[in-house]
Amino acid sequence: MITTVFFLQQSPVPYITRFRARFVLALALLGGTVYQGVTNEPPDMAGTYAAETGLGTAGDGSPEAVSRAEQVMRALAAAYPDVIPEAVERDGDWAVPVRGEWFYYAEGRLLPAGLRNRFAEYDPQPFYNYPAELPPWKTPGREEAERFRDAAKRRAANPPKRSQHFYDALWRAHSREESYERVKTIRFLGQKILVHYMILEELTLVEEQIRQEARTDAQVRQWAANLKTVSTWNWRSIAQTQSRSFHAYAAAIDLLPPSYRTADTYWLWTAEKNPQWWTVPYNRRLQPPAKVIKAFEARGFIWGGKWMFFDTMHFEYRPEILILNNLPIRSY
Repeated sequence: MITTVFFLQQSPVPYITRFRARFVLALALLGGTVYQGVTNEPPDMAGTYAAETGLGTAGDGSPEAVSRAEQVMRALAAAYPDVIPEAVERDGDWAVPVRGEWFYYAEGRLLPAGLRNRFAEYDPQPFYNYPAELPPWKTPGREEAERFRDAAKRRAANPPKRSQHFYDALWRAHSREESYERVKTIRFLGQKILVHYMILEELTLVEEQIRQEARTDAQVRQWAANLKTVSTWNWRSIAQTQSRSFHAYAAAIDLLPPSYRTADTYWLWTAEKNPQWWTVPYNRRLQPPAKVIKAFEARGFIWGGKWMFFDTMHFEYRPEILILNNLPIRSY
Protein backbone atom coordinates (compact mmCIF):
# COMPACT_ATOMS: atom_id res chain seq x y z
CA MET A 1 0.00 0.00 0.00
CA ILE A 2 1.41 3.38 -0.99
CA THR A 3 1.35 5.92 1.81
CA THR A 4 -0.07 9.25 0.75
CA VAL A 5 1.25 12.32 2.53
CA PHE A 6 -0.70 15.55 2.34
CA PHE A 7 0.83 18.94 3.10
CA LEU A 8 -1.88 20.92 4.79
CA GLN A 9 -2.39 24.57 5.50
CA GLN A 10 -5.50 26.50 6.31
CA SER A 11 -7.59 27.00 3.21
CA PRO A 12 -10.94 28.68 2.68
CA VAL A 13 -11.70 26.34 -0.21
CA PRO A 14 -14.04 23.49 0.86
CA TYR A 15 -13.22 21.64 -2.37
CA ILE A 16 -9.82 20.62 -0.97
CA THR A 17 -11.32 18.97 2.11
CA ARG A 18 -13.80 17.00 0.04
CA PHE A 19 -11.14 16.03 -2.48
CA ARG A 20 -8.74 14.84 0.22
CA ALA A 21 -11.37 12.68 1.91
CA ARG A 22 -12.54 11.14 -1.34
CA PHE A 23 -8.99 10.49 -2.54
CA VAL A 24 -8.16 8.59 0.65
CA LEU A 25 -11.45 6.69 0.35
CA ALA A 26 -10.68 5.78 -3.25
CA LEU A 27 -7.26 4.41 -2.34
CA ALA A 28 -8.81 2.31 0.40
CA LEU A 29 -11.52 0.95 -1.89
CA LEU A 30 -9.00 0.14 -4.60
CA GLY A 31 -7.01 -1.89 -2.10
CA GLY A 32 -3.72 -0.11 -2.66
CA THR A 33 -2.96 -2.00 -5.87
CA VAL A 34 -2.30 -0.74 -9.38
CA TYR A 35 -4.66 -2.00 -12.03
CA GLN A 36 -2.86 -2.91 -15.24
CA GLY A 37 -5.64 -1.55 -17.44
CA VAL A 38 -6.13 -1.78 -21.18
CA THR A 39 -8.51 -0.90 -23.93
CA ASN A 40 -9.12 -2.86 -27.11
CA GLU A 41 -7.02 -0.40 -29.10
CA PRO A 42 -3.21 -0.11 -29.05
CA PRO A 43 -2.02 0.96 -25.58
CA ASP A 44 -0.98 4.59 -25.37
CA MET A 45 1.36 4.16 -22.44
CA ALA A 46 4.70 2.67 -21.56
CA GLY A 47 4.25 -0.23 -19.15
CA THR A 48 2.53 -3.58 -19.01
CA TYR A 49 -1.08 -4.34 -19.79
CA ALA A 50 -3.37 -7.17 -18.77
CA ALA A 51 -6.27 -8.46 -20.84
CA GLU A 52 -9.58 -6.57 -20.51
CA THR A 53 -11.46 -8.73 -18.03
CA GLY A 54 -13.29 -6.15 -15.97
CA LEU A 55 -11.21 -7.14 -12.95
CA GLY A 56 -8.13 -5.66 -11.38
CA THR A 57 -4.92 -7.68 -11.22
CA ALA A 58 -3.01 -8.22 -7.99
CA GLY A 59 0.74 -8.61 -7.82
CA ASP A 60 0.45 -12.41 -7.87
CA GLY A 61 -1.85 -12.38 -10.91
CA SER A 62 -4.99 -13.23 -8.95
CA PRO A 63 -8.17 -11.23 -9.64
CA GLU A 64 -9.11 -8.40 -7.35
CA ALA A 65 -12.52 -8.29 -5.69
CA VAL A 66 -13.25 -4.79 -6.98
CA SER A 67 -14.43 -4.67 -10.61
CA ARG A 68 -12.78 -2.35 -13.09
CA ALA A 69 -16.07 -0.51 -13.51
CA GLU A 70 -16.21 0.24 -9.79
CA GLN A 71 -12.56 1.26 -9.69
CA VAL A 72 -12.94 3.75 -12.53
CA MET A 73 -16.20 5.28 -11.38
CA ARG A 74 -15.05 5.67 -7.77
CA ALA A 75 -11.82 7.24 -9.01
CA LEU A 76 -13.81 9.74 -11.07
CA ALA A 77 -15.94 10.64 -8.06
CA ALA A 78 -12.79 11.13 -5.98
CA ALA A 79 -11.11 13.20 -8.69
CA TYR A 80 -13.98 15.66 -9.27
CA PRO A 81 -15.96 15.81 -6.00
CA ASP A 82 -17.54 19.19 -6.72
CA VAL A 83 -19.10 17.83 -9.91
CA ILE A 84 -19.50 14.09 -9.22
CA PRO A 85 -21.06 13.54 -5.77
CA GLU A 86 -21.08 9.72 -5.83
CA ALA A 87 -20.40 6.49 -7.70
CA VAL A 88 -23.06 3.79 -7.37
CA GLU A 89 -24.33 0.60 -8.92
CA ARG A 90 -27.33 1.55 -11.00
CA ASP A 91 -29.40 -0.34 -13.57
CA GLY A 92 -26.92 -3.20 -13.74
CA ASP A 93 -23.79 -1.07 -14.16
CA TRP A 94 -21.61 1.37 -12.24
CA ALA A 95 -22.59 4.98 -12.82
CA VAL A 96 -21.87 8.55 -11.73
CA PRO A 97 -24.06 11.67 -11.90
CA VAL A 98 -22.51 14.68 -13.63
CA ARG A 99 -24.49 17.88 -13.10
CA GLY A 100 -27.67 15.82 -12.75
CA GLU A 101 -27.09 13.52 -15.76
CA TRP A 102 -26.14 9.88 -15.18
CA PHE A 103 -23.18 8.36 -17.00
CA TYR A 104 -22.57 4.62 -17.06
CA TYR A 105 -19.32 2.67 -17.31
CA ALA A 106 -20.73 0.93 -20.42
CA GLU A 107 -17.74 -1.35 -21.07
CA GLY A 108 -15.37 1.53 -20.44
CA ARG A 109 -17.07 4.04 -22.75
CA LEU A 110 -18.63 6.38 -20.11
CA LEU A 111 -21.99 6.92 -21.81
CA PRO A 112 -25.26 8.63 -20.86
CA ALA A 113 -28.29 6.41 -20.31
CA GLY A 114 -29.61 6.84 -23.83
CA LEU A 115 -26.37 5.62 -25.42
CA ARG A 116 -25.15 2.96 -22.99
CA ASN A 117 -26.38 0.10 -25.21
CA ARG A 118 -24.50 1.55 -28.19
CA PHE A 119 -21.08 1.22 -26.57
CA ALA A 120 -19.73 -0.78 -29.55
CA GLU A 121 -19.84 2.43 -31.62
CA TYR A 122 -17.03 3.91 -29.53
CA ASP A 123 -13.54 2.99 -28.39
CA PRO A 124 -13.05 2.76 -24.61
CA GLN A 125 -11.83 5.75 -22.67
CA PRO A 126 -8.14 5.33 -21.75
CA PHE A 127 -7.66 4.50 -18.07
CA TYR A 128 -4.15 3.20 -18.28
CA ASN A 129 -1.10 2.18 -16.32
CA TYR A 130 0.74 5.39 -15.45
CA PRO A 131 4.11 4.71 -13.81
CA ALA A 132 5.49 6.89 -11.04
CA GLU A 133 8.80 6.98 -12.92
CA LEU A 134 9.80 6.25 -16.49
CA PRO A 135 11.06 2.66 -16.71
CA PRO A 136 14.78 2.31 -17.53
CA TRP A 137 15.37 2.80 -21.24
CA LYS A 138 15.76 -0.38 -23.25
CA THR A 139 16.12 -0.38 -27.01
CA PRO A 140 13.03 -2.12 -28.40
CA GLY A 141 13.69 -5.60 -29.76
CA ARG A 142 12.20 -7.06 -32.92
CA GLU A 143 8.89 -8.08 -31.33
CA GLU A 144 8.50 -4.74 -29.56
CA ALA A 145 9.31 -2.87 -32.77
CA GLU A 146 6.59 -4.80 -34.58
CA ARG A 147 4.14 -3.94 -31.81
CA PHE A 148 4.95 -0.23 -32.10
CA ARG A 149 4.75 -0.34 -35.89
CA ASP A 150 1.45 -2.20 -35.90
CA ALA A 151 -0.02 0.10 -33.26
CA ALA A 152 0.80 3.17 -35.35
CA LYS A 153 -0.64 1.55 -38.48
CA ARG A 154 -3.88 0.61 -36.74
CA ARG A 155 -4.18 4.08 -35.29
CA ALA A 156 -3.77 5.64 -38.74
CA ALA A 157 -6.14 3.18 -40.45
CA ASN A 158 -8.81 3.30 -37.74
CA PRO A 159 -8.52 6.57 -35.83
CA PRO A 160 -9.73 6.06 -32.25
CA LYS A 161 -13.23 7.37 -31.72
CA ARG A 162 -14.04 7.82 -28.04
CA SER A 163 -17.29 9.18 -26.74
CA GLN A 164 -16.85 12.80 -25.70
CA HIS A 165 -20.16 12.88 -23.81
CA PHE A 166 -18.77 12.40 -20.29
CA TYR A 167 -15.92 14.90 -20.48
CA ASP A 168 -18.08 17.41 -22.37
CA ALA A 169 -20.50 17.27 -19.44
CA LEU A 170 -17.72 17.33 -16.83
CA TRP A 171 -16.10 20.47 -18.26
CA ARG A 172 -19.43 21.94 -19.49
CA ALA A 173 -17.96 22.26 -22.97
CA HIS A 174 -20.16 20.68 -25.63
CA SER A 175 -19.11 23.16 -28.32
CA ARG A 176 -16.30 25.57 -29.10
CA GLU A 177 -18.40 28.52 -27.98
CA GLU A 178 -19.42 26.87 -24.73
CA SER A 179 -15.83 25.83 -24.02
CA TYR A 180 -14.55 29.36 -24.52
CA GLU A 181 -17.08 30.64 -22.00
CA ARG A 182 -15.45 28.46 -19.32
CA VAL A 183 -11.88 29.71 -19.69
CA LYS A 184 -10.12 32.39 -17.69
CA THR A 185 -6.96 34.29 -18.55
CA ILE A 186 -4.09 33.91 -16.10
CA ARG A 187 -0.33 34.30 -16.17
CA PHE A 188 1.75 31.14 -15.98
CA LEU A 189 5.52 31.48 -15.75
CA GLY A 190 5.27 34.97 -17.21
CA GLN A 191 2.92 34.15 -20.10
CA LYS A 192 -0.80 34.73 -20.54
CA ILE A 193 -2.77 31.54 -21.02
CA LEU A 194 -6.41 30.42 -21.13
CA VAL A 195 -7.35 27.87 -18.48
CA HIS A 196 -10.63 26.23 -17.52
CA TYR A 197 -11.94 27.82 -14.35
CA MET A 198 -12.11 24.43 -12.57
CA ILE A 199 -8.29 24.07 -12.51
CA LEU A 200 -7.19 27.63 -11.84
CA GLU A 201 -6.04 26.77 -8.33
CA GLU A 202 -4.26 23.58 -9.35
CA LEU A 203 -2.27 25.25 -12.12
CA THR A 204 -1.43 28.18 -9.88
CA LEU A 205 0.00 25.76 -7.31
CA VAL A 206 2.03 24.05 -10.05
CA GLU A 207 3.57 27.40 -10.97
CA GLU A 208 4.23 28.18 -7.31
CA GLN A 209 6.10 24.91 -6.84
CA ILE A 210 8.14 25.37 -10.03
CA ARG A 211 9.19 28.86 -8.95
CA GLN A 212 10.11 27.55 -5.53
CA GLU A 213 12.25 24.80 -7.07
CA ALA A 214 13.89 27.32 -9.42
CA ARG A 215 15.32 29.21 -6.45
CA THR A 216 17.67 26.34 -5.60
CA ASP A 217 17.80 24.24 -8.79
CA ALA A 218 19.73 25.71 -11.73
CA GLN A 219 18.20 23.24 -14.21
CA VAL A 220 14.65 24.25 -13.32
CA ARG A 221 15.61 27.92 -13.31
CA GLN A 222 17.17 27.67 -16.79
CA TRP A 223 14.22 25.70 -18.16
CA ALA A 224 11.72 28.30 -16.92
CA ALA A 225 13.82 31.19 -18.25
CA ASN A 226 14.06 29.59 -21.71
CA LEU A 227 10.38 28.75 -21.98
CA LYS A 228 9.09 30.23 -25.22
CA THR A 229 5.64 28.80 -25.92
CA VAL A 230 2.86 27.90 -23.47
CA SER A 231 -0.23 26.58 -25.28
CA THR A 232 -3.51 25.72 -23.59
CA TRP A 233 -7.01 26.19 -25.01
CA ASN A 234 -7.55 24.99 -28.58
CA TRP A 235 -10.85 23.48 -29.70
CA ARG A 236 -9.65 20.43 -31.65
CA SER A 237 -9.35 16.66 -31.73
CA ILE A 238 -6.24 14.63 -30.92
CA ALA A 239 -4.10 14.21 -34.05
CA GLN A 240 -4.94 11.09 -36.05
CA THR A 241 -8.06 10.42 -33.95
CA GLN A 242 -11.74 11.26 -33.78
CA SER A 243 -11.43 11.97 -30.06
CA ARG A 244 -11.62 15.32 -28.32
CA SER A 245 -8.30 16.72 -27.11
CA PHE A 246 -8.09 17.96 -23.53
CA HIS A 247 -6.82 21.20 -25.05
CA ALA A 248 -10.42 21.69 -26.19
CA TYR A 249 -11.41 21.96 -22.53
CA ALA A 250 -8.43 24.18 -21.60
CA ALA A 251 -7.41 21.32 -19.30
CA ALA A 252 -4.11 20.64 -21.04
CA ILE A 253 -0.93 22.65 -21.45
CA ASP A 254 2.05 22.37 -23.84
CA LEU A 255 5.41 23.81 -22.78
CA LEU A 256 8.10 24.43 -25.38
CA PRO A 257 11.48 26.20 -25.67
CA PRO A 258 12.34 28.40 -28.68
CA SER A 259 13.87 25.64 -30.86
CA TYR A 260 11.75 22.62 -30.01
CA ARG A 261 11.72 21.28 -33.58
CA THR A 262 15.40 20.38 -33.24
CA ALA A 263 14.59 17.80 -30.55
CA ASP A 264 12.19 14.89 -30.40
CA THR A 265 9.16 15.95 -28.41
CA TYR A 266 6.11 14.51 -30.24
CA TRP A 267 6.02 11.08 -31.84
CA LEU A 268 4.19 12.25 -34.98
CA TRP A 269 6.74 14.98 -35.64
CA THR A 270 9.52 12.48 -35.07
CA ALA A 271 7.86 9.98 -37.44
CA GLU A 272 8.13 12.52 -40.28
CA LYS A 273 11.92 12.21 -40.22
CA ASN A 274 12.33 8.85 -38.52
CA PRO A 275 9.77 6.13 -39.31
CA GLN A 276 11.12 4.16 -36.35
CA TRP A 277 10.20 6.89 -33.88
CA TRP A 278 9.96 4.41 -31.02
CA THR A 279 13.73 3.87 -31.09
CA VAL A 280 14.45 7.43 -29.89
CA PRO A 281 15.84 7.07 -26.34
CA TYR A 282 14.80 9.30 -23.48
CA ASN A 283 18.01 11.33 -23.59
CA ARG A 284 17.19 12.45 -27.14
CA ARG A 285 13.64 13.49 -26.28
CA LEU A 286 12.96 17.02 -25.15
CA GLN A 287 11.95 16.76 -21.51
CA PRO A 288 11.17 19.22 -18.74
CA PRO A 289 13.27 18.77 -15.60
CA ALA A 290 12.07 15.96 -13.34
CA LYS A 291 11.05 18.45 -10.66
CA VAL A 292 8.78 20.22 -13.13
CA ILE A 293 7.11 16.93 -14.05
CA LYS A 294 6.62 16.13 -10.36
CA ALA A 295 5.16 19.58 -9.73
CA PHE A 296 2.45 18.90 -12.32
CA GLU A 297 1.78 15.34 -11.18
CA ALA A 298 1.48 16.49 -7.57
CA ARG A 299 -1.52 18.62 -8.58
CA GLY A 300 -3.37 16.07 -10.69
CA PHE A 301 -1.74 16.44 -14.12
CA ILE A 302 -0.25 13.59 -16.14
CA TRP A 303 2.74 13.95 -18.46
CA GLY A 304 2.68 12.82 -22.11
CA GLY A 305 6.31 11.79 -21.91
CA LYS A 306 5.17 8.57 -20.20
CA TRP A 307 2.94 7.60 -23.11
CA MET A 308 3.96 5.06 -25.73
CA PHE A 309 2.95 7.62 -28.36
CA PHE A 310 5.11 10.15 -26.53
CA ASP A 311 4.29 13.85 -26.27
CA THR A 312 6.90 15.29 -23.93
CA MET A 313 5.68 18.89 -24.10
CA HIS A 314 2.19 17.91 -22.95
CA PHE A 315 0.48 17.86 -19.55
CA GLU A 316 -3.23 17.33 -19.00
CA TYR A 317 -5.43 17.36 -15.91
CA ARG A 318 -6.40 13.72 -15.25
CA PRO A 319 -6.39 13.14 -11.47
CA GLU A 320 -8.46 9.98 -12.01
CA ILE A 321 -5.46 8.36 -13.74
CA LEU A 322 -3.22 9.12 -10.77
CA ILE A 323 -5.83 7.83 -8.34
CA LEU A 324 -6.24 4.58 -10.29
CA ASN A 325 -2.47 4.09 -10.13
CA ASN A 326 -2.25 4.96 -6.41
CA LEU A 327 -0.02 7.97 -7.02
CA PRO A 328 -0.27 10.71 -4.37
CA ILE A 329 -1.76 14.11 -5.10
CA ARG A 330 -0.81 16.96 -2.79
CA SER A 331 -3.38 19.36 -1.44
CA TYR A 332 -3.14 22.62 0.45
